[in-house]
Amino acid sequence: MKQNRNLVLTGFMGSGKTSVGLKLSYRLRMMVEDTDKLIERREGRSIGEIFAVQGEESFRRLETQLLRELAEQKFTRIYSVGGGTPVREENRKLLRRLGKVIYLRIRPETVYERLREDTTRPLLQCENPLERIRELMESRREAYEACADVIIDVDGLEMEELLNKIVEETEKMKLLVINGPNLNFLGIREKSVYGTQDYEYLLEMIQKKAESAGCDITVFQSNHEGAIIDRLQEAYFDGTEGIVINPGAYTHYSYAIRDALASITVPKVEIHISDITKREEFRRISVTAPACDRQIYGQGLEGYLQAIDFILGKK
Repeated sequence: MKQNRNLVLTGFMGSGKTSVGLKLSYRLRMMVEDTDKLIERREGRSIGEIFAVQGEESFRRLETQLLRELAEQKFTRIYSVGGGTPVREENRKLLRRLGKVIYLRIRPETVYERLREDTTRPLLQCENPLERIRELMESRREAYEACADVIIDVDGLEMEELLNKIVEETEKMKLLVINGPNLNFLGIREKSVYGTQDYEYLLEMIQKKAESAGCDITVFQSNHEGAIIDRLQEAYFDGTEGIVINPGAYTHYSYAIRDALASITVPKVEIHISDITKREEFRRISVTAPACDRQIYGQGLEGYLQAIDFILGKK
């Protein structure tokens, strides 16, 4: 299993990615690269010149191509990426594949104060830079949050405080919980079997567990087999260190999900809320469990916490 331990700093221009990356490189003894600078060296001209001559879309294509190449590299780095990099959906996937993504979130007013005298930012050469900053940040907010493993609000933080927060996050074990079809209908479907607590309750329970255990847990749910397989394949590249999966009905016949699980060598636990050994005959068969390290069933929602503890015990 490829464990990608790169750190990727994202955020709006002026959020401090470059300076944080440099300080962090000394702290963690890791080399740091700025993707904008890498592109400038390749192209032999500044970002401003690329924007002026080729346009923003052309520059975004250069970013995507660079991220593809970096994601295949074997060495470990800290990467500071351009403020607009996460806007492209393809880039967001590549950033997560590249390493642990840390979003440095900042207020528009702080950005304006930091950059008001900077004439090298092509997107801010306009009549009302502050309004432009607000518009851009709002348009990019969902993109930043969608690809972030960690979000840190940088306003009011001294550099040492910020570095300490980042280092603390890098030490957390990264887990993935996958819920298959109909799990989003907890509290609605067959309450006598699955209980009365809804899916939001489960998410809150897992979040509290992550906080108390000091780990980073991402929860993914889909009613579609292919989407679950895609997420498992993504986990191969993004540094995931353990997987808890409730495949739902796919448990009993999805050899495709079984094969995806078998491709990933981190600890894996299959979880079922009900006791599948005491239900219909078809539910007693799991084609996915043999690709996991353990199977937990009949413990209700508590089984998820048991599965997480099992994986943390393997660390």
